[in-house]
Amino acid sequence: MEFIKGGVCAAKGFSASGLHAGIRKNKEKKDLALILSSVLCRAAAVYTQNLVKGAPLLVTKKHLESGTCQAIICNSGNANTCNADGIEIAEKMCKCLASNSEIKENDIVVASTGVIGQPLDIEPIQKAIPSLVSTLSENGSTDACNAIMTTDTKEKEIAVEFTLGGKTCHIGGIAKGSGMIHPNMATMLVFITTDAAISSEMLNKALSNDVKNTFNMLSIDGDTSTNDMAVVLANGLCQNPEITEDGEDFKTFMKALNTVTVALCRMIAADGEGATKMLECIVTGAKTETIAKTVAKSVVCSNLLKAAMFGADANWGRVLCAIGYSGAEVDVNKIDVAFRSRKGKIDVCKNGCGVDFSEDTAKEILSEDEIEILVDLNDGNENSTAWGCDLTYDYVKINGDYRT
Repeated sequence: MEFIKGGVCAAKGFSASGLHAGIRKNKEKKDLALILSSVLCRAAAVYTQNLVKGAPLLVTKKHLESGTCQAIICNSGNANTCNADGIEIAEKMCKCLASNSEIKENDIVVASTGVIGQPLDIEPIQKAIPSLVSTLSENGSTDACNAIMTTDTKEKEIAVEFTLGGKTCHIGGIAKGSGMIHPNMATMLVFITTDAAISSEMLNKALSNDVKNTFNMLSIDGDTSTNDMAVVLANGLCQNPEITEDGEDFKTFMKALNTVTVALCRMIAADGEGATKMLECIVTGAKTETIAKTVAKSVVCSNLLKAAMFGADANWGRVLCAIGYSGAEVDVNKIDVAFRSRKGKIDVCKNGCGVDFSEDTAKEILSEDEIEILVDLNDGNENSTAWGCDLTYDYVKINGDYRT
């Protein structure tokens, strides 16, 4: 497994583009993205569990009933959600792309992100699609990545190279996500491409299993979005023997997929709205995996803990507090807690009680931009990891006038 450049264009046969169509007022910001495969792909997706769902998501779910797809079109600046003509607009986006390419309408994933409840004008999108198609490039991943960003401050793209059946394969992805992110799949936009040959059924199995330990373990602010999804397209152009069942090749594919999704999780957590630190809660010694996950998510979701991490305050009591109200069956008298960063590790709690430690050393450790919160339940062999970020003044500033 080797990290490579290229994002969603690292896999053979994929190209991408991104441009400013005029959806967003700021002409310096791209707001329309396209990802295209030269051939029809196997496809799998997971969607937000919010009962309020964006029109593009509903159209995409219908299109992916066939298990195939060839292109993804996505706009930022407007979520196309809670609009009377939302479905119509999403379908028009697909129809316009189909008329300007050789792709069928039903083989298109359509996505939107941005403000909820404001009508989306189709005209600038229709005008921009010919240019969007004509500027497709094998080097276009970063442009597409920029075009799907909203309050994100950093691009999120990654790719890896791996081997299946003696063939060199690639898998890459881009993501947007900074706010309205909470474990309840899917809580961001994630587009992943691969040239591996894998059946739709196994691709769906791979993605559905992976998100349980990656995107469903990620929280920025406790709000689950209305529009978001994670989509994987596999075009098979690396010509490995098609993966149609469990086995070593499927395990290798799962490992490659997980490498990409974990990297994207970490990028999203680090770029949380107003965030200055990425938090990673690593829980070990749990009686069951469910307990480990429940504890890890409860810790990274604690606003009090997130605020303490912002202030580099080793307030470990907030970790135990979050575990205590998580609902997980744990023995609080066995719990150990430590904090770790590039500056070192410090133990702050043993067997549910505080231990002497240097506040100065703790502050130095917690002043780094990546913090690990280590929780050992000392009650079993299961473990889990969750990701989040600190809570800062800027989070309120960003969301206080997001719409206006």
